[in-house]
Amino acid sequence: MTDNYFLNLVVIGIGSSLVSNVVLSQFLGLCPFLGVSKKVKTAAGMGGAVIFVITLASLVAGVIYKFVLAPLNITYLKTIVFILIIAALVQFVELFLKKYMKGLYQALGVYLPLITTNCAVLGVAINNVNYGYDILTGVVNGFATSAGFAISIIILAGIREKMEYNDIPKPFRGMPIVLVTAGLMAIAFCGFAGLI
Repeated sequence: MTDNYFLNLVVIGIGSSLVSNVVLSQFLGLCPFLGVSKKVKTAAGMGGAVIFVITLASLVAGVIYKFVLAPLNITYLKTIVFILIIAALVQFVELFLKKYMKGLYQALGVYLPLITTNCAVLGVAINNVNYGYDILTGVVNGFATSAGFAISIIILAGIREKMEYNDIPKPFRGMPIVLVTAGLMAIAFCGFAGLI
């Protein structure tokens, strides 16, 4: 592995987490982003679960694609196979949280199973294949993308906690002000475009 390879991994990491943020520039994973971002603690738990699922899904999907789907020339099944991989990983996370972190499990509620249908998770696995990433690059992309998701949801949760004490005009209370805030965050993240 050359220095260019590692530099490429760093560029992919920065690009996936900040510049091409999965939520704020690609608009994937908006359901948990808006639904679980009421409290920082819950948002951090969801961010951690998404980091685990996307990173592991990137690894498993990359291995299965390279060593099973591509050699058998059945790459057209990638979407179905990736969905099954993601569903199995989410079940694992759900069982783990239910047994060892009951408070976080109850706080995440219905949004934990929604990771299965979170289009960000499937989008990363499919993008890794479409971009022609090898397994390590795909895992780095998956981790960085999910870290970007975690950063976004935690920032939004922090802002929402502070907004509870503000006098917001009646028509903007609730979800409208959250959407305005998310839009402003997306504009702010555009400033990272100069990094790479």
